[in-house]
Amino acid sequence: MVLVWNLLNFLVLGPHDKIFYNAKRGFYRTTNKAGGVEGGISNGEPIIITYTMKPIPSLVNSLVSVNLKTKRMSKAEIVRSDVCAVAALGVIGESAVACEIANAFKEKFGADSLQDIKNNFDLYNKRIKAL
Repeated sequence: MVLVWNLLNFLVLGPHDKIFYNAKRGFYRTTNKAGGVEGGISNGEPIIITYTMKPIPSLVNSLVSVNLKTKRMSKAEIVRSDVCAVAALGVIGESAVACEIANAFKEKFGADSLQDIKNNFDLYNKRIKAL
């Protein structure tokens, strides 16, 4: 299965990007085929996430159910679901990703105040620029 996935990636995306170096830009690639993440770490490019959703189920044929008030068998209602949930999913997906990025940021630079987090972030940036 992994071999098939790798072959599909190669056929669709092409060969792995070469890594270049520039004194101003540092290390970089000419494209963002990795979607901004390599080996679970951001590579500095925009993070691109692709997700899918299953269709929201609609009940066309009534199922046999039980009326809780009368305790008698009855048919369930025919339910037509919202058919335009994709736009809402985009907002939900973006929010979930933002929360995860914020959690990772706090894990890396966390403290008990925003000023401490900012100080930790600034020190980190100074340290990696020295590399």
